[in-house]
Amino acid sequence: MAPSSCALALSLGEPAGIGPDIALMAWHRRESNALPAFFITGDAACLERRAVLLGLPTPIAPCAPEEAPSLFGRTLPVVSAGALATAAPGRPDATSAEAARAAIDHAVACVQRGVAAALVTNPIAKAVMYGGGFTFPGHTEYLAHLSGDPTLRPVMMLWSPELAVVPATIHVPLAEVPRLLTRELLVETGRITARDLARRFGVARPRLVFCGLNPHAGEDGTIGREDEEVVRPAVEALCAEGTDARGPAPADTLFHPAARATYDAVIGAYHDQVLGPIKTIAFESAVNVTLGLPFVRTSPDHGTAFDIAGSGRADPSSLIAALRLARRLADADAEGAR
Repeated sequence: MAPSSCALALSLGEPAGIGPDIALMAWHRRESNALPAFFITGDAACLERRAVLLGLPTPIAPCAPEEAPSLFGRTLPVVSAGALATAAPGRPDATSAEAARAAIDHAVACVQRGVAAALVTNPIAKAVMYGGGFTFPGHTEYLAHLSGDPTLRPVMMLWSPELAVVPATIHVPLAEVPRLLTRELLVETGRITARDLARRFGVARPRLVFCGLNPHAGEDGTIGREDEEVVRPAVEALCAEGTDARGPAPADTLFHPAARATYDAVIGAYHDQVLGPIKTIAFESAVNVTLGLPFVRTSPDHGTAFDIAGSGRADPSSLIAALRLARRLADADAEGAR
């Protein structure tokens, strides 16, 4: 199938979380939100139980990926991932980790086989996954593993119409950041970010700004030497290659509206330095995008929310945004390949 005619593959996520809730809610809002066709990889029985609990009568159609586009308008297509999910809302059980992992594996396989246009992933619970033998820090690293290219380095971007941010280091202890933050890491992160902004997001000449690690970007080395010895040389190297990059810039002055108008993406030293601002500015519309993969992957910008799973209080806005963005990026990829 041509990518433009394929549906998106949406993995179920943690069965005890809000993934099933927001997937069902998104499908019910497909017409009002002009959603692209998608199918869910996972256990259809789990979705059926959740639909009853939420009071959302949903005609669920087990199917093959190729059938999803024609079914989507009147039924919710579900492609079995081969693992049962028996967990009740808010209470992960012994099936949770395997069900979540199988859903990811099958969705990725559909994209790699060319029967899905892009991958969208519902949230997983890392602690539950680790208890089931999962050895990867998170989704991002696992997807890089599934890509089959051991040299590939994925880059995590949080994107919204108002702001796009990239943490150079992701799920690591804050105490480890100064050691992990190298010139080579920042240069590679900048290259991948600029390339995917141009190729998939249609930004002709991406403008990148790098946060300083230290307060006030180190004050010329008087508050730590990392910004002068690591960040600045990385920015200079990228500029020498032709990338529009600047920094190190003080993180505390980068996120007000006037500053945001001067760049296309911020690359921060660590996770909370840049995820805090975007979740403040665009919590309901932000989307997690993995750059550097050979396929498009997006995800809602929130977790499993066990405390409200099955209650009907979950908000599908971020998933809806993730589905729309995945379609847009997949179409850009297909156009670029022509």
